[in-house]
Amino acid sequence: METPRLEITRLDQLDRTQQYTYADYLHWQIEDRLELIRGYVFEMASPNRRHQRILGNLFVNTANYLKGKTCEVYQAPFDVRLPRHNRKADEKVFTVVQPDLCVICDPEKLDDAGCIGAPDWVVEVLSKGNSKKEMKAKFAAYEEAGVREYWVVQPEYSNVLVYALENGRFMAHPTLTDDDIAATPTIFPELTINIAELFAD
Repeated sequence: METPRLEITRLDQLDRTQQYTYADYLHWQIEDRLELIRGYVFEMASPNRRHQRILGNLFVNTANYLKGKTCEVYQAPFDVRLPRHNRKADEKVFTVVQPDLCVICDPEKLDDAGCIGAPDWVVEVLSKGNSKKEMKAKFAAYEEAGVREYWVVQPEYSNVLVYALENGRFMAHPTLTDDDIAATPTIFPELTINIAELFAD
């Protein structure tokens, strides 16, 4: 007879030193937004107004560019499962993240739960609550999963760190600043983003 699961409704019921799976995550009834990175729980920071404005601008810009194309853009909350060694069963997936913005070009990766597999482009807009540990772990998870391009938007410094996957490793590209009026993702060279407008108050 299967032992019934303990109902998890609060973050303090979780052992932060223990590794969990996506199957566990699906059964939690916790109001706080959480991510699992290699099985470890990370609480997501609440976005402030500037964070949401920057994200909204990026989403609209990207969505307009992708009209009529195969690729689709999503913004958080949207679960992205990153299986290791192609083990896609819920109990075998240890990383589920909610990128601020992600673009998926392979429709086979999309299902009713979100995305399973690496998005082509991921953008994270940092908040004051983002920890260095979280961002380092997320960088490694995206790199290992094969995300083709990763942008880290830093509102505090009005810049964007750009990483493109080359031979399985993220390589840093020139940092985008609010002097850049025609920045483009390397994988979408026809998508133009005005960084000055992105950070304008």
